[in-house]
Amino acid sequence: MTIPVVCLLGPTASGKTAAALALAQREPIEIISVDSALVYRDMDIGTAKPSREELDSVPHHLIDIIDPADAYSAAQFHDDALRLVGEIRARGRRPVLVGGTMLYYKALTEGLNDLPTADPELRARLDEEGLRDGWPAMHARLAEVDRVTAARLPPNDSQRIQRALEIYLSSGKPMSEWLSQPRRTANTGYRFAPVSLEPSDRSVLHARIAQRFDAMLSHGLIEEVERLRARGDLDIGMTSMRCVGYRQVWEYLEGLTDKAAMRDKGIFATRQLCKRQITWLRAIPERIVVDCAREGTTRRALEAIDTLDASRID
Repeated sequence: MTIPVVCLLGPTASGKTAAALALAQREPIEIISVDSALVYRDMDIGTAKPSREELDSVPHHLIDIIDPADAYSAAQFHDDALRLVGEIRARGRRPVLVGGTMLYYKALTEGLNDLPTADPELRARLDEEGLRDGWPAMHARLAEVDRVTAARLPPNDSQRIQRALEIYLSSGKPMSEWLSQPRRTANTGYRFAPVSLEPSDRSVLHARIAQRFDAMLSHGLIEEVERLRARGDLDIGMTSMRCVGYRQVWEYLEGLTDKAAMRDKGIFATRQLCKRQITWLRAIPERIVVDCAREGTTRRALEAIDTLDASRID
């Protein structure tokens, strides 16, 4: 019999961590983080990283594994997550994937495109040009060489516009052409079973997002970003500093906005992230949906996992 590898997925502030910790009270599990922000060390407040007590209560993986000056890719996550699933099962414990970085989940379950690796120097140059000319101008530049990719990207989506331009400039081939090629897939031998925490009423999640961002500010998010800036080797164009909240606070510390505007931009950016996460989740037909806007989210998430366990297959 094959026990499904449970994946607790959901947008920010949906209650994934609480559900995972409740599951850990019932059985021996180890948590594999599916979160592109939690990989960074010294970025605790703005990423809503689990507390030290929570991290100590159950083994966690892929948290605090790299420095903010470094990069971590979906391909690395794919390889690390598969390795960890095998190691955890070999220890007689249950691996549970928890998070909301849907690109990571997609790479794990659907395979990878063989895109060119990152070019730090080219990326830095594109960042400088984006700050100088504006990202709508960079978007127009992308449209000249890759109309297909430009058509699906908003003109201010700096991270994806930069990546698409980087791919074209480093390889001479548009990103859309790379993505049209067959994915590199592997038979993992695992059945990944998504339990998706999604809100029936998005306003409930929006209220939680605002409350959480205010709590981050009161618990020292500005000071956390100040310490990161003081290192001298980080800049606003790096993937780590583009994380929601960090970019907005960095701009505030640069004097580009005031505190009230920084708060509004941070909350808005988090809401936009939430919207994108929900869009990704709704494209997963096999998911079990748990309404995270209602009371009893944790209990119903555990019931969904029980349903999966009852459907074990040979």
